[in-house]
Amino acid sequence: MNTKTRLSLLLLLTFPVLTGILKAQEAKPETSAEELAKKLSNPVAALISVPFQNNTDIGIGQYNGSRNTLNFQPVIPISLSPKLNLVTRYIIPFISQRNITGEGTSQNGLADAVVSAWFSPAEAKNGLVWGVGPVFLLPIATDDMLGTKKWGVGPTALVLKQFNGWTLGALANQIWSVAGDAGRSNVNQMFIQPFMSYNWKSGAGLGLMSEITQNWTSSTTSVYIIPSVTAVTKLGSQIVSLVIGPRFQVAAPEGAKADFGVRAAIILVFPK
Repeated sequence: MNTKTRLSLLLLLTFPVLTGILKAQEAKPETSAEELAKKLSNPVAALISVPFQNNTDIGIGQYNGSRNTLNFQPVIPISLSPKLNLVTRYIIPFISQRNITGEGTSQNGLADAVVSAWFSPAEAKNGLVWGVGPVFLLPIATDDMLGTKKWGVGPTALVLKQFNGWTLGALANQIWSVAGDAGRSNVNQMFIQPFMSYNWKSGAGLGLMSEITQNWTSSTTSVYIIPSVTAVTKLGSQIVSLVIGPRFQVAAPEGAKADFGVRAAIILVFPK
């Protein structure tokens, strides 16, 4: 894929984000920190959010490598009817890594993008929320070592329950490659993310999630456990959520396990 095509894909991905933010800024109703924290714990809430999530992992593999991944992952809800929403999420990773593919090597740039779209009821019943839809893999990586060079598609689903400050749920997707470079391995990968959190009325919260990636093609599994502390506050007039916590990789493909990691995120929040 040439540079012009990658730029076109990036513009296509970011246009809905900018449009959604502009619409959200037309009216800014007051929303409590508790309600915002509750919505941020729900991936399909009717809330525009723009997370910048940074993951740093060190001590990777035999060369003691390091990797920093900054995920730009805006969430844009679209009202299809009074009873149905379409919630879209775009994950665009920027990766900088050293000593991963070999001693003294480094790679920097975009990795492949993942776009999810969930059809979800506009109203939760008894705190139960669910969504189903498609997920797409877009080969926008700027370095061959950071991407698959494959187009992919598959299903995604999530379900969660919210009650008394608690959120318990799980998200999953399965992606199969459908086109791309014939010289590269096919993509056949499942991702599962169980999560739980508790939020106080102040907007502060504690969370715990796991991120499980099963690569069926290579028969390898990666598992992270990620506890976190969260808070809702304001930077000037901008509402933000702050997240920080360690990343523990408890399973990984041979020679690819990290000794330790940290996740930190700032989420720009635009109440609808």
